[in-house]
Amino acid sequence: MQRTLLSEMAIKFCCFSQEPVDDVDSWGESIEKLLSCKAGQAAFQDFLKSEYSEENILFWLACEEYKKITSGPEMISRANQIYTEFVQTEAPRQVNIDSGTRTNITNNISEPTLNSFDTAQKMIFSLMARDCYPRFLKSDVYQSVLQKHGKR
Repeated sequence: MQRTLLSEMAIKFCCFSQEPVDDVDSWGESIEKLLSCKAGQAAFQDFLKSEYSEENILFWLACEEYKKITSGPEMISRANQIYTEFVQTEAPRQVNIDSGTRTNITNNISEPTLNSFDTAQKMIFSLMARDCYPRFLKSDVYQSVLQKHGKR
């Protein structure tokens, strides 16, 4: 049953995406290539969900969107949403960052800047790159996607 669920998840990643699925094999080159593709983000997110660490990619993606904000009121609102969901102690999807970074964000959340979450985002990216990404590459999910598209 586990095998079937993983195969269904793998198919979902490629079928929902509007992007060409030809870049599936490039996901194995680097985490940057994986995350530059919407289908890659979805595949990695579902993999992280299966490992109970989905908050990492959700936080990283939220930070990427946050950096695109151009209005002050929207920045304040979104910064508080990110803080409440991912950063504050006991947040529902609390990410694993050091206490100094958490304290720094907490102290400055009332006057956020576009760089407010940069340090925390880099920490989470590093965690995903060195810990989760290598496991993703070995996972049945990724291997199924590769096989489905005749890449390996």
